[in-house]
Formats: sequence, structure tokens, C-alpha cells
Amino acid sequence: MGLFDSLAGAVLGNMGGDKGAMLQIAMDLFKQHGGLEGILTKFNEAGFSEQTASWVSQGDNLPISAEQIIQVLGRDSIASIAEKLTLSPTDISKKIAEYLPQAIDKMTPNGKVDGNSGNLLAAVMGMLK
Repeated sequence: MGLFDSLAGAVLGNMGGDKGAMLQIAMDLFKQHGGLEGILTKFNEAGFSEQTASWVSQGDNLPISAEQIIQVLGRDSIASIAEKLTLSPTDISKKIAEYLPQAIDKMTPNGKVDGNSGNLLAAVMGMLK
């Protein structure tokens, strides 16, 4: 387990309710799919490049549906995250659809993916204040 995982685990241990669950969802999601660039590639390849471009840019974020989240990430991936958090796959996909655009937006404050992008912990913590 790396330093980032240890730090995130400590933060999660001190958070309860929806905030802790959302941070865990985000961490699992990004870990399973290759970080920020992996997530963006997965959505772009599935035909959602307009949405991902809006999430990275400094303008408004285009929405994505829970069904589209399942389409891109796969039922098994969603079910795996849901099982860890004892939530339903439907609830998880809705939460991802709600928070993923915001997380990516906060991870790319300059409107592009670069060396300063990808601080997931800071992005999610900023969203949950």
C-alpha cells in the first residue's frame, strides 16, 4: 500500500456518512481505471468526448446519466464498488454521475490535463466542504 493509499485510508477513517462514501467511490473508481487520464480515455472511447471536454474545461460541465456511467465503466466495476460500500449499484452509478464531472473539473483547474492535474483527494475534499 502506497503513501497515498495510507493517507486516503486515514482520511476515510475519520469521515462518516456520504462524504466518506463519496471519497471511497472516487478513489476506487480512479484506481480501477488508471487515474484521471484512464477515466477520460474510457469515456472518450465510449463516445462521451463532448462531456469529458466540458469537465476538463473551465466552462460548465455537461451532465452524464447513471445509465451512461454503467455503459462506460461496466456493470461489474459498479457492482464491485457497490459491494464494498454496501450500497446498490443503482445508487453508486447515480452518485458517480453526479460527482464525477465535478471531481474531474476540480482536478483540472487550468482547463487541461497536465502535470498539475490529478489530485483526487484534494478535488473530492473540496467538493464535499
